Amino acid sequence: MDKVPMTAEGFAALEAEIKHLKTVERPRIIKAIAEAREHGDLSENAEYHAAKEQQGMTEARVADLEDKLSRAEVIDISKLSGNQVMFGATVTLIDEDTEAKVKYRIVGELEADVKEGKISITSPIARALLNKNKGDVVEVSTPGGGKSYEIVKVEYK
Repeated sequence: MDKVPMTAEGFAALEAEIKHLKTVERPRIIKAIAEAREHGDLSENAEYHAAKEQQGMTEARVADLEDKLSRAEVIDISKLSGNQVMFGATVTLIDEDTEAKVKYRIVGELEADVKEGKISITSPIARALLNKNKGDVVEVSTPGGGKSYEIVKVEYK
């Protein structure tokens, strides 16, 4: 079984989602199933079938999250430092074509959210950045073509 790298923040978010699914969603779905059963014939009861389907999806999500949590390798970013890009680094880049400045934090797949500036360690940009140093220029193959970025800052926070 492969380890799933994640930050402590990502681990806590997974735990919170599992807790929410178990303590809020499960009881709500169970109640919906019980109410639908009271309507009689289950073979033509759309509410019952929808609630059972939702129960199946919720249970599958809980099982998936618990599996990932059991394989989690929490990496303490506060103990990392230096100018080399590794998991957990917040990297400031300058696009060499447009001179636009972007900032990304390299996180685990489950934590990735580009809108928040968090990119997955498996993304093309993160893979290109790993083990590079401040001042290096990296080439990234993207669906829209190749891009060049200069690493201007590497932080661990």
